[in-house]
Amino acid sequence: MSDSTKTPEGKTGYYQRHIFFCLNDRTNGEESCAHHGAEDAFARCKAAVKAAGLAGPGKVRVNKAGCLDRCAGGPIAVVYPEGTWYTYVDASDIDEIVESHLKNGQVVERLLTPPEVGR
Repeated sequence: MSDSTKTPEGKTGYYQRHIFFCLNDRTNGEESCAHHGAEDAFARCKAAVKAAGLAGPGKVRVNKAGCLDRCAGGPIAVVYPEGTWYTYVDASDIDEIVESHLKNGQVVERLLTPPEVGR
């Protein structure tokens, strides 16, 4: 594998980056990411990553996740290996995350979830 698939600790990973979208759907009346367009954001990200040629081993993987326990900032996505947490609002935010972070390695500062935001 190329150096681009090395984690910050210098270990070789199967993917260069991995983005997880919380798709949790709380049915007890509590707010959750599924109530804020998370499924559409996941689908858009997956399609954009594929269209940009970023999908696959040594590149980027887009995954669904259950609750990531940061509901108050939802909808939530997290990029690894950096551990960068994002709160997004619309399709243009997802496009910016794909272009800036997943493609070019530049964190989208304006979309960062504040570190103190939890459930």
